[in-house]
Amino acid sequence: MRSLPHPRAATALWALTLALTAVLVMPHSARAADTLVSQGKPATASSTENSGTAAANAVDGNTGTRWSSAFSDPQWLQVDLGSTTTISKVVLNWEAAYGTAYRIQTSADGTNWSTVYSTTTGAGGTETLNVSGSGRYVRMYGTARHTGYGYSLWEFQVYGSGSGTPPPAGGGDLGPNVLVFDPSMAGSTIQSTLDSVFSKQETNQFGSDRYALLFKPGSYNVNANIGFYTSIAGLGRNPDDVNINGSVNVDAGWFNGNATQNFWRSAENMSVTPTGGTDRWAVAQAAPFRRMHIRGGLNLAPSSNGWASGGYISDSKVDGQVSSVSQQQWLSRDSQFGSWSGSVWNMVFSGVAGAPPQHFPNPSHTVLDQSPVTREKPYLYVDSSGAYNVFVPSQRQNSSGTTWANGSTPGSSIPLSQFYVAKPGDSAATINAALGAGLNLLFTPGVYHVNQTINVTRANTVVLGLGYPTLVPDNGVTPMTVADVDGVKLGGLLFDAGTVTSPVLLQVGPSGSSADHAANPTSIQDVFFRIGGAGAGSATNSLVVNSNNAIIDHIWAWRADHGTGVGWTTNTADTGLIVNGNNVMAYGLFVEHYQKYNVIWNGQGGRTVFFQNELPYDPPNQAAWMNGSTKGYAAYKVADSVNTHEAWGVGSYCYFNVDPSIVAARGFEVPNKPGVKFHDLLTVSLGGNGTITNVINTTGGAASGTATIPSYLVGYP
Repeated sequence: MRSLPHPRAATALWALTLALTAVLVMPHSARAADTLVSQGKPATASSTENSGTAAANAVDGNTGTRWSSAFSDPQWLQVDLGSTTTISKVVLNWEAAYGTAYRIQTSADGTNWSTVYSTTTGAGGTETLNVSGSGRYVRMYGTARHTGYGYSLWEFQVYGSGSGTPPPAGGGDLGPNVLVFDPSMAGSTIQSTLDSVFSKQETNQFGSDRYALLFKPGSYNVNANIGFYTSIAGLGRNPDDVNINGSVNVDAGWFNGNATQNFWRSAENMSVTPTGGTDRWAVAQAAPFRRMHIRGGLNLAPSSNGWASGGYISDSKVDGQVSSVSQQQWLSRDSQFGSWSGSVWNMVFSGVAGAPPQHFPNPSHTVLDQSPVTREKPYLYVDSSGAYNVFVPSQRQNSSGTTWANGSTPGSSIPLSQFYVAKPGDSAATINAALGAGLNLLFTPGVYHVNQTINVTRANTVVLGLGYPTLVPDNGVTPMTVADVDGVKLGGLLFDAGTVTSPVLLQVGPSGSSADHAANPTSIQDVFFRIGGAGAGSATNSLVVNSNNAIIDHIWAWRADHGTGVGWTTNTADTGLIVNGNNVMAYGLFVEHYQKYNVIWNGQGGRTVFFQNELPYDPPNQAAWMNGSTKGYAAYKVADSVNTHEAWGVGSYCYFNVDPSIVAARGFEVPNKPGVKFHDLLTVSLGGNGTITNVINTTGGAASGTATIPSYLVGYP
């Protein structure tokens, strides 16, 4: 039995207890304003052990859930506080797998980090660290683990006080270059405005003007010619809510009847009753035609029947015939046509009612009855009260036909008040503050210079552009990253490389991303990349997809072959698309002129429906374009480690106009495994300017000769 304390000792003990109590209950001036600022904020990590140990679990206030990493070093967990915050304390509530060596770091931009605490003797359990620093982002950066498992935190708590700057507000006007038309307006006024915009934009291939032409529900008697960096769209809930009696027209008079440079324009979410019965959409790359109803026919070639090099249709209905005429290649997805006429090199149909039968080659029609997994691009509309909303269509499996065939497109609406409406001149810091405050992001037309990375960290965030908003990185930053979270939707953006080389222009998921997003994938739709053309620019890679299950739905990654700032050592770029995530689905990959592999696919279970490529025009000689001992680089490389991959309707062309003697050993390079399958392939030498020796690996005849006749291959292996 323990003895009672001596009276003198008891007195001393009582005094000590009182003193300690006083310390505990008296306010401490240095800590009085400190609050828990991290709980519920967006969290990202270098990796996750599995889908049940996501980064968000460490900031959810629940000690029964945890984040855990992959079993390697280094690893990190990061929280976005939404605005600059003075940090006073960090509490790490470790699971049994803890870090013995780690750093606590802060950052203003999520890229450049300052260390406010460091240890090599971490003890695990609950560690309370008094620190001094500030930043919007706080992370634990682990370099050594106590166990063979990863790093595992029940909770990662950051205490501090904010800067006092309120986060940006949502909603607001759409800016001067979003032109909104109402049926009550005089037709002559609308027509005059449309003509004025087209006059500015018809030949403005590398200019800085951007426009969105939006029509409220109703009927209009106008003819809309669509030039560069111009988007025309209806503001109805469904396409038939807006009807244009006249035309929505793209032709090629500005370029002597040649439509191969009709880039960067779009039509969306309206019906057209064309004068004369047929509308015209003669385009090349980056010119999507979405959610359109043509009450007649649609011609995809210029009126001169000159060259055309498009293109992309989705979620659209054409009552009459779609005529491709001189179009070299085209992807039609989840649509309904009265009929289809024409084929040049590569016409692909996925989930299209009224598509021609499968036949490859001559005519070169690749037909999939259904699209494996889709989600249509979000779009702006006005509700019955006149308020703006963004509609987010639902994901579909094994789909065909339009989403609106049997009524309104299924999905959900987000009011514009939940979007930060960005305008040219807004800083990346302001945009990040808005994202950190839980807002979605709507870019209005214009050019945005980005001096720090825009970090999209919250699941289900919508980032939508109107009228080809263009993000230009300054000082070699990565202009945008997306965390490894569910359901981010990116649509309608143009990334234009800056003069200092960026490592990547858009990264979806950090390196090592491992979460399963099959139920709610991130989607990348009508997102375009440009290296040079508008001016000197350089980026090592354009798009890197690390997240699993992502949907890539129409991109054009283009290392410029004309314009300004163009040359083998000027607009340098290695690769257009790198896919590291597993089970990524791609529709409409247009990737051109990169100096190494144009596409590298490292993830398992990838699928591509339609690929169009031109190899770089401008290698000065064969010695300058060698892949070790191999002549040149394939357009599309599936990594040797990949066991399952499938692609349909894929083509690569060469036009070595600096040195026509250059040879590319192959168009496609893949491992010889039963799970790696390619269907309907072709290579072409344009005018005999160069040679592609084999279509895929060492199979398929050479593409060469001035007749510009494709070398076709029905399947591989």
